[in-house]
Amino acid sequence: MAIIDFLVIAIYFGVLFLSSIYLSRKKITNTKEYFLSSNSMPIFAVVLSVIATSQSAATFLGIPEFSYKLNLTFLGFFLSGIIASFIIAYFLIPKFYTFGSMTVYDYLEKRYSKKSKRYASYMFLIGRVIASGARLYIAALAISMILFLDISFFHVLLSSSIILLIAIGFTYKGGVKSVIYSDSIQAFTYICVAIIIMIYLYNSLNLDFSEAIAILDANSKLEIFSFEGTFNVYALLSGWLLLNIAAFGLDQDMTQRILTCKNQKEAQKSIIYSSLFTIPVVLIFLVIGLELYLFYNSSTISKSFNGEKVTIMMYYILNEMPDGLRGFVTIGAIAAALSSTNSVLGAMSSVYVNDIYKNSIKSVVDETKLLYISKKSVLVFAFLLLIMSLVAYYYQKYTDISLVSLALGVMSFAYSGLLGVYAGAILTSRGDERSVLAALIFGFLSVAIMKIFFDLNFAYTLFIASLLSFLVTISTKGR
Repeated sequence: MAIIDFLVIAIYFGVLFLSSIYLSRKKITNTKEYFLSSNSMPIFAVVLSVIATSQSAATFLGIPEFSYKLNLTFLGFFLSGIIASFIIAYFLIPKFYTFGSMTVYDYLEKRYSKKSKRYASYMFLIGRVIASGARLYIAALAISMILFLDISFFHVLLSSSIILLIAIGFTYKGGVKSVIYSDSIQAFTYICVAIIIMIYLYNSLNLDFSEAIAILDANSKLEIFSFEGTFNVYALLSGWLLLNIAAFGLDQDMTQRILTCKNQKEAQKSIIYSSLFTIPVVLIFLVIGLELYLFYNSSTISKSFNGEKVTIMMYYILNEMPDGLRGFVTIGAIAAALSSTNSVLGAMSSVYVNDIYKNSIKSVVDETKLLYISKKSVLVFAFLLLIMSLVAYYYQKYTDISLVSLALGVMSFAYSGLLGVYAGAILTSRGDERSVLAALIFGFLSVAIMKIFFDLNFAYTLFIASLLSFLVTISTKGR
């Protein structure tokens, strides 16, 4: 790192510090304001926040890796997200706003019982701690490589702590309003960084546009739709579609932002707009992967760092990025990590306080105490994410299983059950709290069994597990 790199990073941290103070200046007096900003957020901020939350350091590094190795078929996943956004907008969001939900799991209390809501909330929290903790580690690993040029335990711990401390700075006092506006800053930051990388890479290719296109086309790198591979058309219209519905409509980490809109119509617009605007962002990262393919013109280079396998994007950053730009790339990685970390702290806190704590006590608790518990639970969940990131550090060192695959796949264990339960709740009049609990457990176990014993496309695994969970949900008559 050169002096100019540290200067760029210092300016970025200064902006984060000042913005966290500014966004947290207003005193919050109740949990609705803390978790939903009293339904006052403008559409543009919610859209940017949803885009930012859906991205992470794994995305920042992983999407270029995909197009470098394969083609553009990963874009189909986000195209299926557009279909999912319309389903969420017209089937789920009306339910949430009709009942004045603070979390997506409130609906299950109205439809079934308080216990049903708690069951879904526990499933979300367990999956989210594991998945987000692993993603925090991936982000810390990347930042440690860039900042310290090693991946020692202490430096990874320090990188994880930096990300969490900044996330707490936005979340603890300012609540979801501060998180949403900070997400907007992070989204703007990492998109600008990606554009800078894309332009710099293109200028370093010494190829004109037509030559570049000809090479990519000759090597089948421009294919968008396919009937084979992980993101084939059948998978996009089944399991991947369900994954998008679950991620954006049933995961409080994403849906909390949508619930802050002024009314149902604005919430519906926000989820649709965010899915549409995600496409150009993803295209930028996919183009970077294609440019890296042209730059190296070989998939046989050794992509490792101190014995640690790295993506082609990280390899390029560590070996080719010039002074000055390295600082910009660093803040891009930090921004991507922050956008998915500060949001999850608020989401987990809202689920714990609203769906578990309030439902577990018989007496009425005043808002002052609930707000106190909400803020303290943010700290508790931050600590749990830090512990999980350290577990992930040793997990990857002493096992051969890909941590990236774990981080991206853990939530499918929770999603399958949630998809089945909500399908049963919305599409039928059947089911009760017993079948809800059984469906959540059965969905979890179905994914685990298929992962262990069957070599299925992940999309088909999720589709089958969700269908089985749905059948379990409607196996009882209902109340």
